[in-house]
Amino acid sequence: MSDLIRDQFDPPENARLHGNLGVAAIVLMVVAAAAPLTTLAGNVPLMIALGQGVGAPVGFLVAGGVFGLFAAGFVAMTHYVNKAGAFYAYIERGLGRRAGVASALVAYAAYMSTMLAVYGFIGAVLSTLVSDFGGPSLPWWVMSFVVMGACGFLGYRHIELSAKVLGVFLVSEIAVVVILDAVIFVRGGTHGITFDSFTPAGIGEGFGVAVLFSLFGFVGVEATAIFRDEAKDPQRTIRRATYWAVGIIAVFYAISSWALIEGNGGSDAVAIATEDPDNFTVNTAGVFLGMVGKDITQVLLVVSLFAAALSFHNISARYKFVLAEQGIYPASWGTAHERHRAPSRASLVVSALSVVIIGLFAILHLDPLLEIFGPMGGVGITGLAALWLLTALAVTVFFARKKGMTTTTVVGGLAVIALSASMILIIVNLPVIVGGTVLLAVLMGLVPLVFFVVGFVMSTRVAPRHDAGSLDESDSLAM
Repeated sequence: MSDLIRDQFDPPENARLHGNLGVAAIVLMVVAAAAPLTTLAGNVPLMIALGQGVGAPVGFLVAGGVFGLFAAGFVAMTHYVNKAGAFYAYIERGLGRRAGVASALVAYAAYMSTMLAVYGFIGAVLSTLVSDFGGPSLPWWVMSFVVMGACGFLGYRHIELSAKVLGVFLVSEIAVVVILDAVIFVRGGTHGITFDSFTPAGIGEGFGVAVLFSLFGFVGVEATAIFRDEAKDPQRTIRRATYWAVGIIAVFYAISSWALIEGNGGSDAVAIATEDPDNFTVNTAGVFLGMVGKDITQVLLVVSLFAAALSFHNISARYKFVLAEQGIYPASWGTAHERHRAPSRASLVVSALSVVIIGLFAILHLDPLLEIFGPMGGVGITGLAALWLLTALAVTVFFARKKGMTTTTVVGGLAVIALSASMILIIVNLPVIVGGTVLLAVLMGLVPLVFFVVGFVMSTRVAPRHDAGSLDESDSLAM
């Protein structure tokens, strides 16, 4: 290989990220992004209330099956993707550079939107918590800025610092949920263990809503690959971390949502969740763990939201880093910090942009839950669902071209079908997700498409500054 080609595919040392993350550390960051306690406190009551059924546990298992198919193709392709970038790297390998760069821009927009949604949510929750515990009554955006500062501080530094913080936070929130689950099952719930969640009547006609909100619980599952350059033994680590993340999320949510339903009387949970969805989980903790347990759950809900915000910040910074490598953003944003070996400049840009946008939302007096969390979350889930689908398609195309009709190709095709159905489910129910009119849902749903088109056009006008991926002759057909 000539020096010119070597320079093209081997980035300079100061452009590389570095770390020593193992399977457990990456799984912690991915599961933290899924925000277990937040999902149980926010999504599960909506699954029950909007779907008018208690089939949430089955919904999580179905979503787990969908992402099991996704993971099978995803990890099989890991051997052929020798660079970080997650969505970008995989879609590029299967569908070409233009689609890859466009997807990276969509991923960045989707994760930024989801992060902003969480900032609005945590600002409101933290403001209420401080007030309830005797502190001053502060505007939600003040608390959001505090959280942004903490995320920016950690995101600027070596990834292992974030991993340690997320590890402590995640263990704390999972611990309280596991204790609550155990107490409910030992005591037998309100009316004993009814198994209503696994009956046709319990699942109900609104099962599609249950599956829809279950998909939210898997947000960030592909981010195992975004930390490739910071993982030790990337091939082994990414493969195992992806399977573990999917399995843990599916089983944990299925069991815990079932416990919450049984703790509210099985099918009786529909009326309770409909009446007060905001406090459904916290009130359940109060019944089975007492007031101390309720207070701890409220505090850990904030911890869960912070863990999600930090995870989304780190992922957003790394997509910005990748886009800088591809010539879309300034070159300096794609340079690793000399000491921290982190995308520190990209992290600073993410922090600055977050401050500006949340500041604008505050000036416009937007409601942090109804007018920020819903619409921003709608942009995020629509973009990510489209990228899950494109990634599954890229995997299927890649293996069909390279090896013909194999088990991996078939599984990839099944993943495409399942994720297509998921995408349709999200689009049809987007007004419910964003909590607004059909017009608002359409506008929010078009945002990822706009970013894809912009990324596709820009990719034709700029060349990558360096590319860490190795290509062989057959792989280059995709470029």
